This record gives sequence, structure tokens and C-alpha cells, in this order.
Amino acid sequence: MGTVIAGLVVLMIVIFAVRSMIKTKLRGGSIQCGGDCKHCGGHCH
Repeated sequence: MGTVIAGLVVLMIVIFAVRSMIKTKLRGGSIQCGGDCKHCGGHCH
């Protein structure tokens, strides 16, 4: 029973992460880049 509960928790975390990535992409954002170009030197755009 503990394995099922742990599996459901992990599944929920994955679903929320994917949902967040989809929302970011639909808003015109980039999934790989956080938009903070001082950290990547502007190579993400």
C-alpha cells in the first residue's frame, strides 16, 4: 500500500511539472531558458 501511495505522489509531481512547462510554452516562454541571460551569456535566445 505504501508503494502505491508513493507512486501516486510522484505521479502528481510529474503531472504538475509537465503542466507548468506546457503553460510556460503556451505563454511564449522557453522551457529551457529562465530568461535570466546574465547566467547563460545570452546563448539561450
